[in-house]
Amino acid sequence: MVPAGYEASLDRAGLALGAGGVVGGLFAAGLVTIGSGFDPFPMLIGFLVGAVITAMAAVAIGGPVWLACHALGRRGPVSAVSVGALAGFALFLGGQTYGFGIFAMPQEDTPTLLYRWMSAIATSLVLALVSALIGLTMWRVAYRRAG
Repeated sequence: MVPAGYEASLDRAGLALGAGGVVGGLFAAGLVTIGSGFDPFPMLIGFLVGAVITAMAAVAIGGPVWLACHALGRRGPVSAVSVGALAGFALFLGGQTYGFGIFAMPQEDTPTLLYRWMSAIATSLVLALVSALIGLTMWRVAYRRAG
């Protein structure tokens, strides 16, 4: 639950979306730098694309879950971190496992499929940490003490 005296407003929610996009953009720019070296133009493109995709994912995936948490009175930082981590984990795990195995995937033997899932879970856990940081950043920007 949110400690007594915290409030959010629509304008701060918009700023929070922008702040979450910045965190995602910085992460994307960091990955571009690791992959291609220190080159300002690709880093800028990575930042812009990462920021836009992060903001879109926050609205499309995290938004409905956060609205449910908000309606239930679960508006604190732990809830924000949990929503970010769980949404990020599910998004990246589903993306790496052909929609959790729902969509057609290449024919593989059982050990290969097991390692694919283990790798997907490990990668998704790392990205869930980034998503949790984005959720916490957005919560911190959106909520303020009353008065």
